[in-house]
Amino acid sequence: MEQSLAHTKWECKYHLVFIPKYRKKSLFSAIRKSLGVVFHEIAKSWDSEILEGHIMPDHVHMLLSVPPKHPVSRVAGALKGKSAVYIARTFRGRKRNFTGESFWARGYFVSTVGRDEKTIREYIQRQEDEDRREEDGGMFPGAPEWLR
Repeated sequence: MEQSLAHTKWECKYHLVFIPKYRKKSLFSAIRKSLGVVFHEIAKSWDSEILEGHIMPDHVHMLLSVPPKHPVSRVAGALKGKSAVYIARTFRGRKRNFTGESFWARGYFVSTVGRDEKTIREYIQRQEDEDRREEDGGMFPGAPEWLR
């Protein structure tokens, strides 16, 4: 879906993936439920939109539409930074975010989507099934634990 600014027609979509620090499985229950709303609000404040998203216990996938007037690095930084402050205040009892405290690992993966949007959407939607399959035995079902 093509969008427009004053003198620009644009369609800039990105596949964004980031993880909690040390890839801990800390995105569960209450945090997981409330993060979706938080991510959408943050994206909206940057004139961006989350078209598809999935929060897994140890990573987050998003299909993000960002206008060309904003660098995707700034939007990704805002999503991670503001959500980390929200988590610290809401779930960790912090009144303010202390220096050096972080929830998300440094960095992220981002890829332009181009005309493969349908493929990326399907991939994001299948993430939970893929994780469940890996936990249920992975590539070698019935194999000893050390081989999985």
